[in-house]
Amino acid sequence: MERAGPFGEQLRDWRQRRHLSQLDLASQVDISTRHLSFVETGRSQPSRAMVLRLAEELNVPLRERNALLIAAGYAPMYATRPLSDPTMSAARAAVDLILSGHEPYPASLVDRHWTLVASNRAVAPMLVGIDPALLAPPVNVLRLTLHPKGLAPRIENLDQWRAHILARVARDLELTADATLAELLNELRSYSPNGHSPAIDKADAHFAGVVVPLKLRTEAGVLSMFSTTTVFGTAVEVTLSELVLEAFYPADEHTAQALRGLAASARA
Repeated sequence: MERAGPFGEQLRDWRQRRHLSQLDLASQVDISTRHLSFVETGRSQPSRAMVLRLAEELNVPLRERNALLIAAGYAPMYATRPLSDPTMSAARAAVDLILSGHEPYPASLVDRHWTLVASNRAVAPMLVGIDPALLAPPVNVLRLTLHPKGLAPRIENLDQWRAHILARVARDLELTADATLAELLNELRSYSPNGHSPAIDKADAHFAGVVVPLKLRTEAGVLSMFSTTTVFGTAVEVTLSELVLEAFYPADEHTAQALRGLAASARA
């Protein structure tokens, strides 16, 4: 979502969100604190190069960098294309390769709002018994996970996994200041008892505090998995920069065998 308001107000918001003083930011971009103050109050007009330099120092996401450029009176710099666009074919092929290559273990691709973009065949067996309304596009994978009619009743370490997810969304919100993410975070928190965010349980002894496992009851027994995330590290296109691929791995041999068995049953 593009942010509204004059450039100076947006810049000040990003600076404060990053917990930087005017002196801190001015020193990082090699300008005077007075000049930065004038930019934030609208008394001075920054050059296009200065807008981009400030955005880089503040680690502003590409979508919001476009919004900053527009607010300062410049054309946006970063293109926004759907993944189906012909120019995105190489990226789409890379995603398909990773998703299929990760089978028989589950993996999915989500956008900045955790809306499902694509998944591999190993995901479907995990979703048995979920309310069909939650599976109607567009599917939000976090709502699907924590909703009382979603995966939540089958997650054995629900408090621990919920706390992990809420912390991730809160970090995303801190980075992007995205209003849709803020609404999603409030919704996910509402699923918690009494509307409060749960505390993270003591670290699972089996994992020695290294990772937070997802322990999910399935027809193949309790599956214990941990996840990794992958992003396009050199993306200079908005959609691509916002995609996240989450891949789950078995945390024990029982889970590995069960996932292989589920994949074999699906192919039969």
